[in-house]
Amino acid sequence: MSATILEQKQALRVRAKADRAKLLPAQKAAAANAVAELGLSFLPPLSPSATVSGFAPLADEFRLWPLLRRLAADGVALALPVMQGKGKPLLFRAWQPGDQTAPGVWGIAEPTPEKAQVEPDILLVPLLAFDLAGWRLGYGGGFYDRTLRRLRAMQPVLAVGIAFNEQRVDAVPHLDYDERLDWVLTPSGPLRCVE
Repeated sequence: MSATILEQKQALRVRAKADRAKLLPAQKAAAANAVAELGLSFLPPLSPSATVSGFAPLADEFRLWPLLRRLAADGVALALPVMQGKGKPLLFRAWQPGDQTAPGVWGIAEPTPEKAQVEPDILLVPLLAFDLAGWRLGYGGGFYDRTLRRLRAMQPVLAVGIAFNEQRVDAVPHLDYDERLDWVLTPSGPLRCVE
C-alpha cells in the first residue's frame, strides 16, 4: 500500500513541478506582492517573543522575500532554516533582511553559523502541492515533516504553507509520518486547513 502512495506522490511531484514552471515571472512577482500585502494578520496575535521562520526559495519556488521584508518592518523576529544533513530535522538561525547568508545544500541561502539558533513558533513552509486538509507535497526529503514533528513535541507550533493558487489539488497522498499544515497562505488569501 505505501509503495502505491509513494508512487502517487512521485507522479504528483512531476505534475506539480511542470505546472509551477508554467507560471510567468510577472505572475510570480504579483503573487509574492499579494502575499506580502496580506501578511500574517489571519493568525492569532504574535507574542513579542515569537519567531517566524521563513525560507530562502529555490529557483521556481514562491518568492517569500517581500513577505519577510514586511514582517521585519513590523518588528517580527525572523529565522531561516539550516540543513543538518540527510534524515535530520532542520535547525533555525536568527535572520533579518540584509543579514549575510552562506550557500547551503543545493545552494539554498542559510544564516551564517555565528547567528543564534532559535526555535520558531511559526514556520512558513514551501511546497509543491497542497490540499484543504493540510497535507502538503514537498520534494520527498522529509525535512519539514521531521522538523514539525520535533517542534510540535516541544511546544505549540503553527505551520503555514506558502503557495501559488495553482498549487492547490483535491487531495495530496500522504503517509503516517507526514505532518499537516495548519494554514496555507495564497495570493487569494489564507486557507484554514481542516480534516
